[in-house]
Amino acid sequence: MHKDLSLSINIWLIVLATIVLSMIGVGGLTRLTESGLSMVDWQLFVGIIPPLSQADWIKLFDDYKQYPEFKIKNINMGLDEFKYIFWWEYGHRVLGRIIGLVFIIPFVYFALKRCFSKTEYKFYFILFFLGGFQGFIGWWMVKSGLDMNPYVSHFRLAVHLIIAQIILALIFFQLLDRNIKEQ
Repeated sequence: MHKDLSLSINIWLIVLATIVLSMIGVGGLTRLTESGLSMVDWQLFVGIIPPLSQADWIKLFDDYKQYPEFKIKNINMGLDEFKYIFWWEYGHRVLGRIIGLVFIIPFVYFALKRCFSKTEYKFYFILFFLGGFQGFIGWWMVKSGLDMNPYVSHFRLAVHLIIAQIILALIFFQLLDRNIKEQ
């Protein structure tokens, strides 16, 4: 493989690992600020657009008011406080999409340039699957707090965090493996 492409793959993996690490941090802050249940609906493609008007914010806040977290924990919450918790969860979810793009676009480019061995393709498909599965697990976790109990399941939260750490470890493993083989 051309040396420049090998370096580019290493940079891609470092950027990916950095964003995943940031995602873990934002996820932790989302948890600490108790913001994770502020978004009661999430549309995969349209959901990237945040509220753009006061009417949009009021609609989202009214939706939030229908769920136990508001009714049991945050009954006195105002719109400004809702915006604060909303932005943490929104940022967490958008960062997940950014990770997906940062993974898939360079991957397709490098695949078209035939930069990967069969083993590496398997690894990247596993990583891609884990990333998608992580999104599903995140929503499964949030769903646990939208029922009668306004708290997410600690077990589901642990699964979400563990999978994030596995993804991060796999990226670092791949980066180390690539660099050991190149020497």
